[in-house]
Amino acid sequence: MKVLAVTGSIGSGKSYIVKIFNELGIPSYDSDSRTKLLYDKDRELMDSLISLLGDDIVENGILRRDIFAQRIFSDKSLLSRVESLVHPAVLRDFSSWCSGQEGKAPFVIIESAIILRLPIFNEIISASLLVSAPLELKIDRVIQRDNITREEVLARLSNQCDDSDSAEKVDFTIFANEKRPLLPQILDIYNKVIEL
Repeated sequence: MKVLAVTGSIGSGKSYIVKIFNELGIPSYDSDSRTKLLYDKDRELMDSLISLLGDDIVENGILRRDIFAQRIFSDKSLLSRVESLVHPAVLRDFSSWCSGQEGKAPFVIIESAIILRLPIFNEIISASLLVSAPLELKIDRVIQRDNITREEVLARLSNQCDDSDSAEKVDFTIFANEKRPLLPQILDIYNKVIEL
């Protein structure tokens, strides 16, 4: 099955673009929300995280996200080790989800802000799409959506790939700058992915 990876930083509009693809009949896998589920549902992943981080990250079988985040975000090497456990679990989950989509659509979407940095996913991606927007527009969108400060948005953005870095690595780009109509851009990419 063909897989279109949709990426872009927070506030770029990637989730909105994916919703339009959904309306065109293209199923999508939201890696962020699925990963959150895996923390609580994937026993293999949970056991590996407990071995790495300790028993106290779990309470009543549920990940203590506060303790988990506190540990991994203060230690980059630990974060890297956690990612080496989480990304294969996401790939397994995506592959399972994908097999349930066979014959339902001409391609599927995996949505992830960081997928281009993850070589483990290279084998499954047929094409990649960057959703790009100007920095100030992204900041405004995230402030409105998440009710956080400009400084908090900038801190989140600093941990993600810059659009200009990603633009060199993708097959397609959609400009979600509120100036160019989205639907013609989406339909063009839809048709090109079908032809792959």
